[in-house]
Amino acid sequence: MATSLASIFTQRKVRQKTAMTGEITLRGKVLPVGGIKEKILAAKRANITDIILSDDNRKDISKIKDIYLKGLSFHYVNEIMEVLDIAILKDKVKKPLKVS
Repeated sequence: MATSLASIFTQRKVRQKTAMTGEITLRGKVLPVGGIKEKILAAKRANITDIILSDDNRKDISKIKDIYLKGLSFHYVNEIMEVLDIAILKDKVKKPLKVS
């Protein structure tokens, strides 16, 4: 949700084939979540190539067989600004919306 809002307000594109999961505190810290294996498998089925996760979820990835991780790139973050640096592109959208 935070990435979507940042995209709307900045009128910048979001990186394609990127998925992310985690919770964000009011101070911008990215917290780990459960069900990582299932989320990774679903992302793979949806042809996702890049996945952004909390650094605390790194241990969950080590428990998944390599065959399921093939073709995926993982980005481990601690703060929301790291997420936005990865997910939001410099390119502006073609027809920007008026946000009031």
